[in-house]
Amino acid sequence: MSAPIVEIVSGRLSGRARDGVTLFAGIPYAEAPVGDRRFAAPHPHPGWTGVREATSFGKVAPQGVGATEAMAGGGPPDWSEDCLFLNVQTPACDAGRRPVLVWIHGGGFTSGAGSIPWYDGSAFCRNGDVVVVTINYRLGAFGFLHLAGADANPGLADQVAALAWVRDNIAAFGGDPGNVTVFGESAGGMSVATLLAVPSARALFHKAVPQSGAAHHTQDPDRAAEVTERIESRLGVCGVAGLRSVSAEALLEAQLAAAVEVAQARAASNDDTGLALPFCPVVDGAFLPEAPLDAIRAGRSAPVPLLTGTNRDEWNLFALMGRSPADEAALLRRLGRLVEDPHELMAIYRESADTADHDAIWSAVMTDRAFRIPAVRLVEAHARHRPDATWLYQFDWASSAFGGRLGSCHALEIPFVFHTLDRKGVALFTGDGPPAALADAMHQAWIAFARSGNPQHDGIPAWAPYDEIDRTTLHLDLECRITNDPSSRRRAIWAGRL
Repeated sequence: MSAPIVEIVSGRLSGRARDGVTLFAGIPYAEAPVGDRRFAAPHPHPGWTGVREATSFGKVAPQGVGATEAMAGGGPPDWSEDCLFLNVQTPACDAGRRPVLVWIHGGGFTSGAGSIPWYDGSAFCRNGDVVVVTINYRLGAFGFLHLAGADANPGLADQVAALAWVRDNIAAFGGDPGNVTVFGESAGGMSVATLLAVPSARALFHKAVPQSGAAHHTQDPDRAAEVTERIESRLGVCGVAGLRSVSAEALLEAQLAAAVEVAQARAASNDDTGLALPFCPVVDGAFLPEAPLDAIRAGRSAPVPLLTGTNRDEWNLFALMGRSPADEAALLRRLGRLVEDPHELMAIYRESADTADHDAIWSAVMTDRAFRIPAVRLVEAHARHRPDATWLYQFDWASSAFGGRLGSCHALEIPFVFHTLDRKGVALFTGDGPPAALADAMHQAWIAFARSGNPQHDGIPAWAPYDEIDRTTLHLDLECRITNDPSSRRRAIWAGRL
């Protein structure tokens, strides 16, 4: 079979077809951000002559080994500053005008790539007749270092550039540029929620699915400047010119060291959401003119249907990799950094979790503080303007891996959404025999939402949009069910705090 060829704005591409899905991998959507373009906003790719082979994934953004990759025994990634690539999977390169799903990967804004096997979009193509795009974007200091005299938020600007590329080119792959859903998890979910507030991203996507990431995770220029100063101090340079003069390897090394310092400092204070993200979007007043949640509350995201949610035990993944409170006294000290009355907080969570185990209580508190309550604030803000098109889920299925310690942990829902339960490394997190029926239910809900802006389908219960009266939530488990205002006391205790 001859290689499929498409023509886009930049030139001609050859891909590869397999089992009814055609892949075009490693497509450059912007010029390489190297040399004087380090820290600059993405620039259109100059294109090429002849036919460019697009059968291998491009190199990933500069990064160390991510936490989940380390757990899986992964080695150093093959990275390069020349990393602005995306990948397209399609049922056919025709005039089909199919819905388009654009995936923004997670990784704490410091690791990850669109080429991770969990993010294989083949099932979406086969089961939903959908075109899937996965992207790389600049990470860490390369994408989110705030520098006077440089373009703000280049990593976020990369995401906007990728969406502009989709608008201009996706029809050649059988996609509909007027029906684009952007979805992502963790830092990818935070990116999706932030893009709702980015003026240059408006009209580039039409539906949004932030998974386990909401609109709380940005920082102001002063806070971001603290990270910049640490990196400059480590490298012995100052300003844009100085930071462009060092090697990518030296900048990455300084980034990794500074990230540890910042995370330790912020984790010891009440001045973060618990994730202590040293690199994330900056509310710079221009590219990102206001805090995303403020923009959403003002109705700026109203045209975009929103589907969002979290996993019941998000923090269990971080607890497995981190240090749990040694005893109840240590737990109370930690809670005391979050609220004025740690005993009240502990009592409410002990009751709702039906356990006195201090590890479980801490994980439940941090799941809410870092993930669930920000998601609730997001749907509250959006539903005021789109009561017909705001949906909230909670992923409840518990993994058997690590002796059951993961529960319904962070990132566990991803292979269910993509229906990639059989991919390498997935069993490490799911354990043996993850339920295919649950993958069917989630996968089809995401397909339905991409098509119409409504995730309802015959395989799940009747799911009403979210409002602040009923607070309807779909629980995704072996048996999916609907509840109204789950964990209401836990939600109420965070009023005015998050």
